[in-house]
Amino acid sequence: MSLNDPVADLLTRIRNAQQAEKKWVDVPSSNLIIRISHVLKEEAFVRDFILIKDNKQGILRIFLKYDDNLLPVIQHISRVSKPGCRVYANSTKLPRVLNGMGISILTTSKGVISNKKAKALNVGGEILCQVW
Repeated sequence: MSLNDPVADLLTRIRNAQQAEKKWVDVPSSNLIIRISHVLKEEAFVRDFILIKDNKQGILRIFLKYDDNLLPVIQHISRVSKPGCRVYANSTKLPRVLNGMGISILTTSKGVISNKKAKALNVGGEILCQVW
């Protein structure tokens, strides 16, 4: 199976797994997917993730996070920059998601980071997705 947009596939798998109240979700691994998962873990939107080796590219298992009432921590996760329409922001025009309650994940010259970290580092880049 060929994936044209692995980031959109990751976000859809997370969305579907949380709707089905799964404990974890498995996604095909890549360096970009690992970095996005790392940012989600840093910002406390997922519990953890592990890389499962196989003879191909590997599988990333992301452990989803729920609150005390068994509601998913991620209320909304959506793709911003798409392969057909890239969205960029410089360091002065970084998006503020849900008045600071959510994050945007950007790919910058400093790596894949959240909008909060990008603002602190004074860098801009391509806005991959928004999460709250």
